[in-house]
Amino acid sequence: MAGTTANGPAPGRGRSRRRGWWWALTAVLVLPIVAFVVWASLAAPAEPGPLELALADPAVEVTQGPVVELRPVGGEPTRAVVFYPGARVHRDAYIATWAPIVAETDTLVLIPRMPLNLAIFGRNRAATLIGDTPGIETWWVGGHSLGGAMAASFVGGQAEGAVDGLVLWAAYATEGAGLATRDDLEVLSVSGSRDGLSTPTDIAERRPLLPADAILTEIEGMNHAQFGRYGPQRGDLEPTIDDAAAQSALTEAHVPVLLGVDGDL
Repeated sequence: MAGTTANGPAPGRGRSRRRGWWWALTAVLVLPIVAFVVWASLAAPAEPGPLELALADPAVEVTQGPVVELRPVGGEPTRAVVFYPGARVHRDAYIATWAPIVAETDTLVLIPRMPLNLAIFGRNRAATLIGDTPGIETWWVGGHSLGGAMAASFVGGQAEGAVDGLVLWAAYATEGAGLATRDDLEVLSVSGSRDGLSTPTDIAERRPLLPADAILTEIEGMNHAQFGRYGPQRGDLEPTIDDAAAQSALTEAHVPVLLGVDGDL
């Protein structure tokens, strides 16, 4: 019979079968990786309107690139924040929400690009930016959502005095960050009462993972997506305040903390 030998299938058919199994195994291993890379690459872009308004702000100079830089016009800042974007959110989406804070506090803000738009793969990006930016006396590291968790993880791994503060937007620290007993850090955590992703319950339950003197501010009516300007997000709740009111409250929460003063300004 064609294709067989006295001892079994012909060698060519055996090799063909092995190649078939090899390609099947390769597909099983590779296709999920390709799908993940494609999924992660589809970052939510900045909404054009809020972005254009922020870029036109005469009080803030914005540089867009692999690292977004927001710098107050007319001075040399001595205070800076390295800010990690939320998962699958483009760094440009935070220009509109940071610009008013930069203008009010004379703070330099650096927002780095994350590998695959996920801060979990770029946890140590702050170290390079801090090392490459002279003239800064006070360093804060922060982030939104997953970016905030990774910022907390980074800060927790630094020696005392290496970083001065942590800013969390709709985010919380993990137990592994080891921040609860740190007395060398200032911590500001800002959340929204209408956040459907980092819910008020989530924030409250993880409060013990932050230092005892951490400042927690919940903005009534604000949701998860209003911390950036990238549009609605699946799983979030509808906000009960508009973006302008959310921004005003967000800015107000940062001014006294970043400036190191007590009371309302």
